[in-house]
Amino acid sequence: MKENVSRYIYRVEWSPEDGEHVGLCTEFPSLSWLAPTPARAFSGIRRLVSTVVRDMEKTGEPIPEPLVNRACSGKIALRTTPALHRALTIRAAEAKMSLNRYLNSRLAAALSSPHADEEPPTPQPRKAPHPRDGKSPADKGGKRGTAVSRK
Repeated sequence: MKENVSRYIYRVEWSPEDGEHVGLCTEFPSLSWLAPTPARAFSGIRRLVSTVVRDMEKTGEPIPEPLVNRACSGKIALRTTPALHRALTIRAAEAKMSLNRYLNSRLAAALSSPHADEEPPTPQPRKAPHPRDGKSPADKGGKRGTAVSRK
């Protein structure tokens, strides 16, 4: 099993809550290893996974298959709301792409982003225009985006 342990997906990140680096293994989401350096976090999580796999072998428990060994067909069935489906179809048409190609490009761009695993910011609602003059309440005070210093 040692060969499989080296094929698992490992990652090291900084943990602001713990003030240390944390080593993680995708196939064993309940395991982690804290250490002061990335190298120690990485070696710690690998040792921990090896120990757990050895224990699982002794007790006859099923051992997770490394994700890299799984065959991927390239097909993904995606369920979404009709409104999102419509919005994506419109965006794809505006980009002069098929919906499939558009989704592939968006997914690839999201994965290459340095913050790919973070939740996107929640859009803030726009202020409604004032019913009498069509201006938003922010527009009432004069020029927008200017700072006034008072001495």
